[in-house]
Amino acid sequence: MLSPDAIDIRVDVDPVHWFLNDKDDTRSSFYLEDAATEFQVRGLELDWIGVAWDGDLRSAESGWTHHYFRGDRWCNITSAQNRRSLVNAYRVLLTRARQGIVIYVPRGDSNDSTRSPDIYQPTYDYLTGLRIPVLE
Repeated sequence: MLSPDAIDIRVDVDPVHWFLNDKDDTRSSFYLEDAATEFQVRGLELDWIGVAWDGDLRSAESGWTHHYFRGDRWCNITSAQNRRSLVNAYRVLLTRARQGIVIYVPRGDSNDSTRSPDIYQPTYDYLTGLRIPVLE
C-alpha cells in the first residue's frame, strides 16, 4: 500500500512528458509527482531510478513471499506463474538504472493492519543486510 505515502502507480504517465521534458515541467520525472511502473520503463535504461518496494514481495526467513492486496487485506499469491510475474516486475525495476538507484521501503504504520511495520521491516533488513547504504 504505497498510496498513503503519496505514491500512486495507477496514474497513467504520458511517456513523452515523463521521460523527455525537463525539470521545469511538473509532468516530467524530475518532479516525482507520478510514478512509472515496470511496464512503462520496460526496455529503457534510465540514469537514476527510485524503486518503491511495497508489501507484495516480502523477505521472510523461509525465502520470499508473494502477495496482492484485495479489498482491505493482503492475500497470498498461490499461482506459480503470478509469483514469477511479481518477481520479474521487481527485476525489471531494479535493472533499469545506469548511474544509481534508490530503493524506498515504507516504515509502515502500527495503527494500520494493512501497513504493519511487520510487513516491511524484514525486506528492509534483507536489503540493508546486502550492504545497500541507508539514506537518512
